[in-house]
Amino acid sequence: MLKVLKSGFFTTIQDSGRFGYLNKGVPVAGYMDSFSASKLNKLLDNPQNAAVMEITMTGPTLLFEEPTYICLGGANISVTLNNNPIEQYKIYKIEKGDIISYGRLKKGFRNYLAIKNGFKSDEVIGSRSFYYPLTNRSHLSDRTELLYEPHEDYEAKISELKVDSFLDEKVLHVAIGPEFGLLDDKQLEQLFSKDFSVAKEYNRMAYQIEEKIHGHSHSMLTSATLPGTMQLTPSGKLIILMKDGQTTGGYPRILQLSDKAISILAQKKYGDVISFKLVKT
Repeated sequence: MLKVLKSGFFTTIQDSGRFGYLNKGVPVAGYMDSFSASKLNKLLDNPQNAAVMEITMTGPTLLFEEPTYICLGGANISVTLNNNPIEQYKIYKIEKGDIISYGRLKKGFRNYLAIKNGFKSDEVIGSRSFYYPLTNRSHLSDRTELLYEPHEDYEAKISELKVDSFLDEKVLHVAIGPEFGLLDDKQLEQLFSKDFSVAKEYNRMAYQIEEKIHGHSHSMLTSATLPGTMQLTPSGKLIILMKDGQTTGGYPRILQLSDKAISILAQKKYGDVISFKLVKT
């Protein structure tokens, strides 16, 4: 059992997500930065879909009541184990009574804490990912208790990874969306010739972009969307749907972010700079 002594700003449990339910209006959910989360699960020899803790901006204080093994990665945040600093992408053995504490955010926005064989939050239609009201909570709160399988002895194939950080990357690789052909030359020039910045409106549902491009007067039927779908509003506002994003939308779907681009964007916060690079699929 794990006890959440302090929950942090917005701490959730996420696995790779729910698939096959978009036509029922159920978002995929899952890791916002799947690149970092998957590296941690591989390091611990976990199943690919193992549930990890997703920590946003300010992290929790956690008490472990049974032995296990953990590792962390993603955003660069100060973290201590029993008041001793620990490193990213390195396996640590946890003993009964050990306390993990998160401190200052240095770079990025979302950190991930993986545990041997994953956290055992309730499974709802094939996933342990939090998504309220489908799940009974949207995020962890103080005094929450979480189950995990205790592990006394575990011999890892490797004890740490050297991972190239992408926290400084700003270029998002994108493919053309279904309504890409509605864009005129001026809009295309605006999209691919300058930098943009993350607006104040950003979360697990969507990231809005501060700068606008030329708007449009196109009307369309509500159509299917995916995580990473970029929509263009009539006013010229750019909205990028993320893992908890709506499953349909009525704005032109002009671009589609790659999986790596979604992970890069998930590590951005208000004011951070991004740009778009069109790639062939």
